[in-house]
Amino acid sequence: MLDGVSLDQLRTFITSVDEGSFSAAARKLRRAQSAVSELVSNLEEQIGVPLFDRSGRYPKLTPAGVVLLADARGIVSGVDFMKARAKAMSSGLEPELSAVIDVFLPIEAITAAAKQFKEEFPGTPLRLYVEALGGVLQPILDGRASFGIIGPLPVVPPSMSTERLLDVGFLMVAAPDHPLAALDGIIPKAELAKHVQLVLTDRTNQSDGREVGVMSPSTWRLADLFAKHAFLLNGLGWGGMPLHAVAADIASGKLVVLQIEDVPPGGLMLPMFAIYPTAAPPGPAGRWLIDRLKLCPGKLGNTSR
Repeated sequence: MLDGVSLDQLRTFITSVDEGSFSAAARKLRRAQSAVSELVSNLEEQIGVPLFDRSGRYPKLTPAGVVLLADARGIVSGVDFMKARAKAMSSGLEPELSAVIDVFLPIEAITAAAKQFKEEFPGTPLRLYVEALGGVLQPILDGRASFGIIGPLPVVPPSMSTERLLDVGFLMVAAPDHPLAALDGIIPKAELAKHVQLVLTDRTNQSDGREVGVMSPSTWRLADLFAKHAFLLNGLGWGGMPLHAVAADIASGKLVVLQIEDVPPGGLMLPMFAIYPTAAPPGPAGRWLIDRLKLCPGKLGNTSR
């Protein structure tokens, strides 16, 4: 009977898949292998569908098992989320709110929200980290921050939930004396490859092997957005920057916007997301701050007129 399926069975099924065998799952769960095998077998009997093909050395998911694995993960994740949310509701305010913010997010958006936060939660200290790329994700994974505001990541860990907040303008720029600034019209990608691109690098291993926005084989990599800004101003290369960080330089002529092939004339709009562990969503103070940031203009730094 489906009504008799337990969370223990579903967690054991998921762990058996993740660990690759019943014996490995038993070690992970600190249970006897016979108990693990029995739980999975009883689950198969209750739902009337074989989840594993046991004809080989190691159990292999059946086609039905592949489909039902996704359902099992969804059920367990949903229950974990409900339990965590109930705990947050019953425990009251966080003693301290720790969050990590992507360096691309305009500081004006943060300061405006923080000012209201101080009035709304005067007894809750706020601890903010400012990071870039995977550096936003790492403090959440290791428990130093309860949530983060992050730009687009190639891969979001399955244990994380995201909520879209707003968009941030992003432009390709160079110093006025840079060779690319002297070119008229749309700059082809082949021309970009002849010049050093300044790239913000990930100080963590979260984006290892994945490049985002790299258009030149010749790159200089910097771990700090302000260092990248200074290098751009000094003509050491070309690169992308959030509009809020370079708007004054563009207006004063210290930087020039590059019109690049396949990049919209007004630049790109980078989506920003709130991200937090599904099993440990933000408490009341964190939820308030996320919701407040959602009230920011939908497109910060839009270059369209």
